[in-house]
Amino acid sequence: MLSEGYGYRLKSNALKREFMLGGQFQYTLLRFTQALMTQMSQTAVCNRYHSLNQQLCRWLLMTLDRLPDNQIHITQELIASMLGFRREGVTVAVGRLKTDGAITCTRGHITVLDRPKLEKRACECYTVVNKEYDRLLNIHGNACNGRSSSKVAVSTIWA
Repeated sequence: MLSEGYGYRLKSNALKREFMLGGQFQYTLLRFTQALMTQMSQTAVCNRYHSLNQQLCRWLLMTLDRLPDNQIHITQELIASMLGFRREGVTVAVGRLKTDGAITCTRGHITVLDRPKLEKRACECYTVVNKEYDRLLNIHGNACNGRSSSKVAVSTIWA
């Protein structure tokens, strides 16, 4: 886990037994697996074809979708490692977002001030992945509380 919150453990035998019964649990896990495969494939394409700035915005948005607020506790070094770029490059990209007023940051802490600015700068990969999560796992209809329904779906599945 990258952020504070709750984590749950489930015995694998219980998971397998429930899955083998078919029904809604199996259906939901299979749909989540399909959405996750889309995310992994799209991320691979993104890593190959899109700039650091676009990837950083996509990553920040996807991370925000799984958090209860606009605070991300992470270092630029860890972001660089996860995105496969040098920390210095991430520092420059973060500086651009700060200058533009999209975020503020201190060591180990990023606050998103203007989500629409991030969405505008992110590549289409963010939207592609969100639409697939929404299509496959849309539990509550359209976006809930201004957040994407993929956040609700992922949170619900793992809660």
